[in-house]
Amino acid sequence: MDKLFVIAIGGTGMRCLESFVHLCAAGMFDSRTIEVMMLDTDSTNGNLDRTERLIALYNNIKTDGDTPTPEQIGGSPNSNTFFSAKLNFYKFCTNYSDTDRNTYKKLSHLSEGDETTQRQNRLLSDLFFEKNTVQEFKLDHGYRAQTHLGSYLMYHAIVESARLPKDQKSDSDKNLDNFLSKLRDAGEEARVFVFGSVFGGTGASSIPIIPVAFNEAIKVSSDGKSGIDLKKTKFGSTLLTQYFTFRSPDAAQKAKEGVVADASFFAINSQAALQFYQKDPTVQNTYKRMYHIGWPIEATSTSKNERETITGGGEQKNNCHICELLCACAAYDFFTLPDEELKTLSVQCFYRRAEYLNEAFNISAADLVGQADSDKFLSRIGALYSLAQIVLTYNEAAKGKQPDTGTKAILNRLKGNKVEQYATISDNALEQMDEYFRMFAYSVSDGKFNPGWIYQVRNSLNQGRFLFKNEAFPTQAVDLTAKRMNVGDFYTDESHKWSYEDFMKKFAEDETIGQGEDRQNVSTPQEKFIARLYNAIFAVQKY
Repeated sequence: MDKLFVIAIGGTGMRCLESFVHLCAAGMFDSRTIEVMMLDTDSTNGNLDRTERLIALYNNIKTDGDTPTPEQIGGSPNSNTFFSAKLNFYKFCTNYSDTDRNTYKKLSHLSEGDETTQRQNRLLSDLFFEKNTVQEFKLDHGYRAQTHLGSYLMYHAIVESARLPKDQKSDSDKNLDNFLSKLRDAGEEARVFVFGSVFGGTGASSIPIIPVAFNEAIKVSSDGKSGIDLKKTKFGSTLLTQYFTFRSPDAAQKAKEGVVADASFFAINSQAALQFYQKDPTVQNTYKRMYHIGWPIEATSTSKNERETITGGGEQKNNCHICELLCACAAYDFFTLPDEELKTLSVQCFYRRAEYLNEAFNISAADLVGQADSDKFLSRIGALYSLAQIVLTYNEAAKGKQPDTGTKAILNRLKGNKVEQYATISDNALEQMDEYFRMFAYSVSDGKFNPGWIYQVRNSLNQGRFLFKNEAFPTQAVDLTAKRMNVGDFYTDESHKWSYEDFMKKFAEDETIGQGEDRQNVSTPQEKFIARLYNAIFAVQKY
């Protein structure tokens, strides 16, 4: 089997990765180890921080014990259970924090050398990059839709990192080295999927150059002894066009910052990028598949009464969107294709369609992963969402850390039945599971309902239908109670209906219901406990 690699670039890429991690939690990548790289210019980006916390939760849930070795972090690959994929995590952020390298002008040393050299450098730079804006704006919040600058600088940053002596490498540089070592060792068995937008800055800048930049970095670090065979290594990517918008910058902000991303240009940015990808020989010859994903109706606004356009940093933390889930499902398609379908000589582009009725989209499982895998997708996402509601609503973990709620309350039921095999699972490990489900579904703070990932994705459809009955997504406090909610009545097909009592009865019986531990490859108490939850839900929902 091919070895799997995921690269998320920029704020939009991070949100696509967020959806991908939830697919892993649902069990869509059984028995797989996936190398996951976050690549950004902005280490403080709010979307990056949220996704990084999500991956940390995922790996903590799979890690046995409170003092694991580096090899034990993230556990091992499992099958037919939740959190079945093993995620190896890396993060590389370009270094634009120092004052001597925070603009193109400083980074390119335009003022160094003799007078003739300086003049030639300035003339060349002025030919491609606007002098008083593009060459002067601070880079630590990304490339701000200046993709011609971003491609040059991102390629430079990756290769520059490879050239650094080992004793000068930061943790970020070491992460890139380790990721590239895994990619080099995988050789022709590597499948690499890149998440990023084509209408903004960092993602649009990086998608075209990632294969060649990684190849060059591997050559540099190995003194030319190895590299990537770009004709045989299987690269895939999203072509994610404009699907959200935000407040346009006013004259005062433009004057202060020089260059600010302007959402009013996103549509034309998308068109220009797509034309480039269609004609550029490097893109055509290094990618096998690209998935064209967009939002064909009015873009969703992410503005939250900001006084200025948010260009990056901790404030850039947008809600999740169905387009990002479509990107995650594109990665699923790419990773599960038969090998012979990826032996093309030039890139192929694909898309899916969904029902649009009464000014709203209705999204089915087949719209996301195709008809052949629709039952697998619906049953596993449904099982994970059901477990989230069991933990948060039935066992009252939505309000945060509290004694004897959530997964600990469920575990206590087993202890009451004299089942002691999970006694070594720490309270901290159980709280990690509760926190994951709060990020996945919802949380409540100060009496306020806070939608998590699946609610946010569903809300992005406005009044459209998303996978399950509309009643499966209550938001009012009166409905988020064990008395009002029927956790087993989410599916539109009544043959899969069940009750909480059915689940608890199956859960108390035996952890080997259905698949059995021998087929799930679980060994630690945490893995066995999660498998027991999975088996009980699948037994009662009859998929």
